[in-house]
Amino acid sequence: MGGFTFAQSLILIVAASILAACTANKESPRPKYTHSPNKIIVGGSEGWHFNFSYTDWALKNGPFYLNDTLVFKYDPPTENTTIPHSVYLLPNLRSFLTCNLTGAQMLADVTQGGGQGFEFVLKNWKPHYFACGQHDGIHCSLGKMKFFVMPMPRWFR
Repeated sequence: MGGFTFAQSLILIVAASILAACTANKESPRPKYTHSPNKIIVGGSEGWHFNFSYTDWALKNGPFYLNDTLVFKYDPPTENTTIPHSVYLLPNLRSFLTCNLTGAQMLADVTQGGGQGFEFVLKNWKPHYFACGQHDGIHCSLGKMKFFVMPMPRWFR
């Protein structure tokens, strides 16, 4: 029986880093710790739109817990005024860093963010890499429309 694999070690380091960053920033408007799942609007009052740092938002609003629900809210596209957005779940860290949509799963198309928004439940204890997939990932790479979360078990505080 060996120790952790490289991937498992990397996940633990990332999770510990996120937890440390989140607990160090006492002034951030994080969801309150509860014993039941939270519903969190991605981007807060900004919603899901171009040219906003969702990585910063995730660091300031974490930690996130298993069974929390992320709500992606964005306006459906119009002919001349609204830029279309979507939500993709990227398969791994490399895809996240390079905004490569190969192997990514579309979670919500351009029409699903309106109204109450699109909801995604954090069901697995693993990193979840999210990005806007519009224009072959341009929004991801140029407009900062990407972030990741590593949901923690509820007892991890």
